[in-house]
Formats: sequence, C-alpha cells, structure tokens
Amino acid sequence: MARVLIAAVSAFLACGTPNLALAQSTPAATSAPAKPDPRPFFARGEDALARGDLDVAEHSFRQGLAIDPKAVSAYINLGVIAMRRQQWPVALENFHKAEKLAPTMAGIQLNLGLAYYRQNDFWHAIPPFESALKSQPDSLQARYLLGQCYFFTNRYVEATDTLEPLWDQQSRDLNYLYVLSIAADKADRKDLGDRALARLAEVGGDSAEVHLLLGKAMLNLEAYDDARKELSAAAAADPKLPYVHFNLGMLYSKTGDYEQAKAEFLKDIALEPDVAYNYDELGKVYFLMGNDAEAEKAYAKALHLDSRLLTAHLGLAQVFQRTEQYEKALAELRVAAKLDPESSRIHYLRGQILVRMGRKEEGKKELETSVALSSAHRDKREKELEGGTIPSPELSQQPR
Repeated sequence: MARVLIAAVSAFLACGTPNLALAQSTPAATSAPAKPDPRPFFARGEDALARGDLDVAEHSFRQGLAIDPKAVSAYINLGVIAMRRQQWPVALENFHKAEKLAPTMAGIQLNLGLAYYRQNDFWHAIPPFESALKSQPDSLQARYLLGQCYFFTNRYVEATDTLEPLWDQQSRDLNYLYVLSIAADKADRKDLGDRALARLAEVGGDSAEVHLLLGKAMLNLEAYDDARKELSAAAAADPKLPYVHFNLGMLYSKTGDYEQAKAEFLKDIALEPDVAYNYDELGKVYFLMGNDAEAEKAYAKALHLDSRLLTAHLGLAQVFQRTEQYEKALAELRVAAKLDPESSRIHYLRGQILVRMGRKEEGKKELETSVALSSAHRDKREKELEGGTIPSPELSQQPR
C-alpha cells in the first residue's frame, strides 16, 4: 500500500564558536587557555548519526554542546536521535530548544510537527506545520502532513484546500487520493471528491490495496453495502493485508454485528499487534456486548500502546461508570480533560457520574458546562468521538 511520503529528517551541520587568535603575544603564564573547538565533536556526531550509531552520536553532540550551548544544529540532531528511538518528549524538548535559538528556521517547525504527528497528536502538529508551510510554500512534505492533520481533526475544508494543490505531484498516491476524496465530499465539494475516487480506482486497478481504500471511503460515506463489497474483495485478494480486517471490524461494528466485528478486530490484531486503535475499537465492541471485563482489558491495552488515545480513556471511564467504580471513572476523565479541555462529552460524563455519587451540585455544574460548550463551540472534535471519520491507522501509523 502506498504510504505517506515523508522525506528523511535533515541533519544540520553544526557551527561551533570559532577561536579568536590573540592580537599580540603575551607571556605564557598570563595567557588565557584556548577555548576548546566543538566542531570535531559535532563532526563525530554527524558521522555516527549517518551510520546509525545513536549512542555515539548523542554523546558527541552533548560533548559539543558543553562547549557551545547555542549550537542549534546539535539540538536538532538530538531531536532526530530521540525520534528514531521513539522518545517523543525528548525529541520535542530538543526541538523547542532549537526553536528558541532559531525561531524562524522552517526545518525546526517541520520537525516539531513531525514529532507531534508521530504521536497521533494532530492538533498540536498543526501550528508548526502551518508555520513551516508559511515559510516554505512549495514544501510538499509540510503541505501533505498539514493536510492530513486537518483531515484527522475533521477540518475538512482546510484539508481540501491544503491538499488540492498537490494533485499534479500526488495524483498517483493512493493514500492522497483517498484522503482528498473524503475531505472534499465532507467539505461539500462533491465534484472533486468524485474525481479523486475515480482517479483512485484508475491508479490502483484491481489491487487489494485499492479495494481497501475504496471500501474505507464507502464506509466513511456510510454506504455500507458498497463498503462490504470492496472490503470483502480486498480480504479475498489478500487476507493478510494490514488493516483490511480493522476496517471490516469497523463496518460490522457500525452495522451492529458485534460478534463479527470482534472476530475481525482480533484478526487484525494477529497481523498488527501494536496498533492501539484495534484494541480501542475492540473495547468498544465488548462494551456494547455487555462484557465489561474484556472491554476494560482491551481499553487498557490500547492505552498501554498509546496513552494519548482519548477515545480509550473515555471508553474506560464508561466501563467504570457502568460497574460503579466511580473514582476510577473520574480519574480517567481527568486524564481525558487534559487531552481535550473543551470537550463537552467529558463534562457530560463527569456530570452523570457525580450525580450518581450523590454530588448533585457538582454534577449539575458539569452538565451545564457540557451544554454551554456544545452550544458555544459545536466542537468538531466531538465528531471524531461520535461517529465522524473512521480512524485511519494505516495512514498515520508509520509515516516515512
């Protein structure tokens, strides 16, 4: 399957502080010691990073920074090392240090956005990608990733406007065509959506991959019979195709066939055991089937893989609510509120739980806050939690 085309993160050459020659000779006993040159350390770090020796690279860059703590490129490279190790908070820390030293450098913003993107934190990825694109309007990478972030956060008009200019370069990329088709349709630009879907079928031919994406498109458009036809064709052509069973699970879950949905999610877990969305959706199915114990296990596994997965926190809170473990439910909602402070749904659930605990005044305030937020914002993020775009781990899980 075509994957998101993301260029490799650049490693920037470091520039240490040059030593200044003494203006005139002074006695050896009174001359200041020469300042060490950080450049050999940075050069060693660059070489080790190119070889993939991350430990030596990190040690060398830190040695150089001890001499020249304002070397922007060293912080960038430490961020790159952390991303390769999937140490996202460390990566963000180093990129932010670089940003403070060089706030206008577009490459830093691109790396910041990518570090958030790799955590599926699309909301926080948007501002740095926007900044990178503003600085480099011709950057395919920044535009593509920004368009995807708009799509994943249900900002379909912005996604369409951002991605459409890439048609000439990307109209053979199946994932691009899929995202554009859905975004355009939801942005009431049906002609563009239909054109992207037709191009998707033309480029992909009769491959399992194109059946998967066409089926997923139909699923997003709630054309369930067409979705079943396409996804079944994809599974028949390649039963081990990653995410085909995930999307079949989503189809059966949407149509109320929970036993079949469970079976499909378990099939995809066998193929993709580290995808948090599988366990999140499996937890939802178990909850709808009334199996709270298995729902709790599935949601816990999802959060083990991705602690920022908001829907899993909410799902777990609902399990604890139904099993009358109210303090645990409130704890999950506190975490969820940090991830999405303006979600009316979180306040609504908290209000319900507080009322059941006998804390009626607190509960009433939470319910009123929920109504106010819903009315004031019509928060687009709620769509993601309540039947918006189908999760797309196949598009965002492993950007290259």
